[in-house]
Amino acid sequence: MKPQNTRMTEEEAISRIRMPRRKELEMFAVATQLLGSDKIKAMCEDGTERICRIPGKLRKRVWIREGDLIIVKLWDFQPIKADIIWRYIKFQTNHLKKKGLLDKLPLEY
Repeated sequence: MKPQNTRMTEEEAISRIRMPRRKELEMFAVATQLLGSDKIKAMCEDGTERICRIPGKLRKRVWIREGDLIIVKLWDFQPIKADIIWRYIKFQTNHLKKKGLLDKLPLEY
């Protein structure tokens, strides 16, 4: 029996790209500065620079670098801060940029 390949191909990953849920206060952002611990400064697509927190379930699993495209969820009680929900891989970022969804963000890709 042939072993089953569990890796996702690039086409499958593009067809399953997670998009921000606007009704739940989620939006695209670009990580601009690593502040240490679990905090990152990010430029959001509405033009505001926010302090974002990496929640515990992502802290050791997802490594975020400056210039990465992420999805942030704004805090409803303090909208100048946000939580990081998702990080995109480089080819997913390129695909979203080709579709014209990232025109408001300062991306370096």
